[in-house]
Amino acid sequence: MTPIRPVLDTNVLVSALLFYSNSVSWLRGDWRSGHIRPLASRDTTAELIRVLAYPKFALNAAERSDLLDDYLPFCETVAVPDPPPEVPECRDPFDRPFLETALAGRADALVTGDSDVLALVDQFSIPILSPAAFKLHVHGKE
Repeated sequence: MTPIRPVLDTNVLVSALLFYSNSVSWLRGDWRSGHIRPLASRDTTAELIRVLAYPKFALNAAERSDLLDDYLPFCETVAVPDPPPEVPECRDPFDRPFLETALAGRADALVTGDSDVLALVDQFSIPILSPAAFKLHVHGKE
């Protein structure tokens, strides 16, 4: 079976990593089993590391490292070229690396709950899906 290769945005990832009983917790089992193989680039990984260090999560360095160890080994690394691929204009500059990684890695989907990114669905060549729509795509049920 060929795994589905999504780019998961930071908010989706943080929810999957930190909250075991929410609407995206199923993602952990899917990447652990090889059903999905998330794509990660240097910039998307740096963003995840930055967000996991937010004081509101109260994670120490060892806890952050454990979370990264539960995700990064299951990822496929994408080298985004310089200059990066052209992406639609987005309001939040932190969203660009996810769009660029999706294009550079030829992702099957970009999964996000971010309304600014979801608004680009008609301007982007790769499907941009909400977590619920991605679950339906992967499993055929909600």
